[in-house]
Amino acid sequence: MATEKEIVEGVAKAVISQQDYLTELDSKIGDGDHGINMARGFTAVLEAVEEMEDPSNLSELLKTIGQTLIETVGGAAGPLYGTAFIEASKICGDHPPVTIENVEKILAAGIEGIERRGHAQSGDKTMLDVLIPIHECFKPENANGKTLRECFNEASKAARDGVEFTKTIPANRGRASYLGEKSIGTEDPGAVSSMIMYRAFLAALRS
Repeated sequence: MATEKEIVEGVAKAVISQQDYLTELDSKIGDGDHGINMARGFTAVLEAVEEMEDPSNLSELLKTIGQTLIETVGGAAGPLYGTAFIEASKICGDHPPVTIENVEKILAAGIEGIERRGHAQSGDKTMLDVLIPIHECFKPENANGKTLRECFNEASKAARDGVEFTKTIPANRGRASYLGEKSIGTEDPGAVSSMIMYRAFLAALRS
């Protein structure tokens, strides 16, 4: 299984590689800088993780990622994603095993941080419309009797479904909310970047 550092590198490189696509999406309903901002942030994450003494310490790793994103990513994405990583770092422990229960707890903490900081919820056409469905796949009532692999696979499909869902609803948060019904038909850039991060995490985990 890939190391924690290798997983972060996989996620960062995936986000950076999709800079133009994310920027194109954001230019339709936002400021047109989501891809640029995310690429800048994850380039800084790569540098920050390289300087860590022990990147295998998951709590410190997530905290470092969160702080770096807050400091380097412009717009709303930096504070939101940064808060998610920092909140997750507080509850995950230093070297937790990859289990359904631990994945659920980490996701729950990150989502709660985003909801609190962004005052958003499911259906607002944000990153939460991908992150909440991912989280649902690991909750006891949905994961009971399933393997970790099955939960990961279902979450990958849930992420794609979440992105598609954001095309069907108007934005209620951020600059896109100014467009109202005109934002229907375009995926939310934050939802797409969340899907990219999750799927890259899963690919790196399996490598």
